[in-house]
Amino acid sequence: MKRNSRLSVALHVLLHMAEQADKALTSEVLASWAATNPVVIRRTFAGLRDAGIVGSTKGHGGGWTLLKPLDAVSLADIQAALDEPLLALGKAEESPGCLVEQAVNAALDDAVAQARRLLDERLSKITLADLAAQIGPRRVVLAAAGCKDPHHES
Repeated sequence: MKRNSRLSVALHVLLHMAEQADKALTSEVLASWAATNPVVIRRTFAGLRDAGIVGSTKGHGGGWTLLKPLDAVSLADIQAALDEPLLALGKAEESPGCLVEQAVNAALDDAVAQARRLLDERLSKITLADLAAQIGPRRVVLAAAGCKDPHHES
């Protein structure tokens, strides 16, 4: 199964944005944090903007800003805004009249539907604030080991 990285990229960038919430940030800056292209950021963030999670302004001094507090945004909110299934499983469609293929597809459809419900339920219970709370302690561990966070010089 191919891994969808849009949710990971969005979460990564949103958490960095939260640390610099006092200013608008360009797609280029956001892309540098996720080691991706600014076009990927713009495409990914379009759905987040439509959902009211982020805002964007054009022109000099423009960029992306967070519109909601971290504790008001769940991972399920972000995934829904991306409008792309997080979990997908291909099914056979070579012989739609075949009873065996129909049984296999029905079983796979049911399993994927159950998995999506469970995943949606779990993601709805995790907020950006929950993730942000895990970052500080990780930085302490990095510092103690003599390592630096590549996005934050201390």
